[in-house]
Amino acid sequence: MTAGEPVENLPLSPPLDFLRRLWRLNHALETLSHRMERRIGVTAQQRLIVRCVGAFPGMNAGQLARLLHLDPGTISAALGRLEAKRLLTRRSDAADRRRVTLRLTARGRALDVPTKGTAEEAVEELLGSLTASHAAKAGELLDALAERLDSKNT
Repeated sequence: MTAGEPVENLPLSPPLDFLRRLWRLNHALETLSHRMERRIGVTAQQRLIVRCVGAFPGMNAGQLARLLHLDPGTISAALGRLEAKRLLTRRSDAADRRRVTLRLTARGRALDVPTKGTAEEAVEELLGSLTASHAAKAGELLDALAERLDSKNT
């Protein structure tokens, strides 16, 4: 390979090509996430949390962590940032004071709507262009890869 040779179409093995595509996806998500933070005040990840808490008001941090397959510490830090932005509150459950429930504030509810220029909109557009079978297969592929990656962490 020479220094001036184009690299866009170099042949890679299937695993390397798949990883290249994943990293492209990750870069696109991160880039859009930064734009979202500047434009609407939350990152793509924070917006996902807002949307989940909006969909399931009263859930607790542990339930949210399990729903999103994230470490409870990661969720706790994210919730702290959203609380600082006055988008959600953590309140003690009236029935069990040890349990803390999550609720959106008025500002959080204002963000809990379909919004142009978000990662959610891009995914919705893509899924809308696929058959139900293809969308299900894509989800299965992502889940299977996550499980394989998780198994390498044990």
